[in-house]
Amino acid sequence: MKNLLISLFISASSLTVAAQSNLKEGSNSFALYTKTGDFKNLENARKFADAAFQSKKDSASVNNNLLRALVYSSLAVADSTRKQQYKLDPIDISIKSLKLLDAKKARRNFPAEMDYIRQNLAGAISYQGGVALKDGKFDKAYKAYLRIDSLGFKNSDLKYNLAVLAGKNKDYMNSIKYYDELIKGENPKPGYFLELAQIYGLGGTKQDVLDVLEKGHAVFPENKQILFRLIDVYSANGSYDAILNVIADAIRLEPENVELNYIAGYSYENANDLKKAKEYYNNVLRLDPNNYESNLALGLINLETLLKDPTNQDIQDLTVEYLLKANEIKPYDVNALKALAKYYTLIDDASQLDRVNLLLNQLTVK
Repeated sequence: MKNLLISLFISASSLTVAAQSNLKEGSNSFALYTKTGDFKNLENARKFADAAFQSKKDSASVNNNLLRALVYSSLAVADSTRKQQYKLDPIDISIKSLKLLDAKKARRNFPAEMDYIRQNLAGAISYQGGVALKDGKFDKAYKAYLRIDSLGFKNSDLKYNLAVLAGKNKDYMNSIKYYDELIKGENPKPGYFLELAQIYGLGGTKQDVLDVLEKGHAVFPENKQILFRLIDVYSANGSYDAILNVIADAIRLEPENVELNYIAGYSYENANDLKKAKEYYNNVLRLDPNNYESNLALGLINLETLLKDPTNQDIQDLTVEYLLKANEIKPYDVNALKALAKYYTLIDDASQLDRVNLLLNQLTVK
């Protein structure tokens, strides 16, 4: 029994010395790799790191796990296409050792090494995410960037990637969360507000869309994309009073924009400011004489005036000019034909009224 105990002691001592030797040789090989970039040195470091990681005691050692994480996180980057053979992916091996190191608060003694490991892992996982994106595998890319996030990285580029990929994977709740964090950050970008509005359109409410665009406009009052999108939303909601608060700013940014001038005219018409409405409708016709909507709108405004003052020759001339132009642009549009029918009835032109009514009957007969 005494001889057996002595034998066991000698064996255990030998194992300890061997493990320390492997750790030392592995550390030296890894140091050479960091200086030379020679992959053979990294391969040697891997061989010694594995040899030093055999027993349960080895796997609980901070030093052994530190070397293992340094080596395998470097392999994860250097052997990005995985030409070497591994039982587990180097990323998974590194993360397992990193978790033990974090649990044992290794950062206090090895801050540079711990940063090196995390940076390598972030780069390796980002590479995998990039490949997944190139292949259109958004779910795989999303999982990759979530892994980077779990490593403790908090930069805005990572958060933006997560926001976009969460949206592409229909994880709207998290996409909204990431965009909201970006918007509340130190340097928000106009695109964050626009993209969040798009996500709210898919997984939120109309009010959410409106709120984020209004916030974006408040932060970036000169940004055309946010302002124009806000006007689109106001228009779709029929919020013409709200449009009047911002339309002048939009037209100042793009005075030759036909659509904006038409929206301005329509909004002022709804607000019963016909003088302003005609001003903007005429702007449209100055830019695009064959614009159907503005010709019809001016024809109808003048027709309403003519109904109150049928003998006003100037208004008669303007009314028929705009309505005939609208009819010329769209000969079979019912709205212009109905307006012409009302006009010819008012001025008592029976022949023209018959012509218009005949065409209307042909178009409206089911």
